[in-house]
Amino acid sequence: MHHAALSGFPGWLLAALCAAVGGYCLLRARTGSGAERAGMTGDAVMGWGMAVMAVPSLMPVLPGWSGALFGAVFAAAGLGALVAAGAWHQRVHHAVGALAMVHMALAMPAGGHSAGSARGAQAGVTGVPLLTGALLAYFAGYVLYAGATLVTPPPAGFPAPVPHTGLFVTRACRTAMGLAMLTMLAAI
Repeated sequence: MHHAALSGFPGWLLAALCAAVGGYCLLRARTGSGAERAGMTGDAVMGWGMAVMAVPSLMPVLPGWSGALFGAVFAAAGLGALVAAGAWHQRVHHAVGALAMVHMALAMPAGGHSAGSARGAQAGVTGVPLLTGALLAYFAGYVLYAGATLVTPPPAGFPAPVPHTGLFVTRACRTAMGLAMLTMLAAI
């Protein structure tokens, strides 16, 4: 999953951001309603999983089977998101996020080499794979939409965030996680 752009300080910064968002989401899960708890728990798992995968010095030393383990964990999280309580758009977003994490986990470097780039080089394929491109487009759109809702009123049917409230901070955290996901996808 790692690219030279995410090694060193940028990778550690991304890992810290994801871990902090995951911690905040876990704290929010303790005080919210049932549906909000499920969403916040999903966000916490996603944030911490992204933090682990963003640590620059960790991925090259993990055994080759670790990508499959990460993939299985996030596949289970995605299925859990689809059946969890909450609004359908939030459940689908969590499932798409889990799909992106499975995709990145399966492209994790094994012994310092990216499995995804090795497959592309063997097949003579250049450019961005279709799934990566679709996920990049989804998260780019999500970040633009979620960021816009922080500064403008959302469309009818969506609750309006109020600055300095839990909903505003939750949306800011989800926007940050979407941006982190976009960054990580661009690095595979």
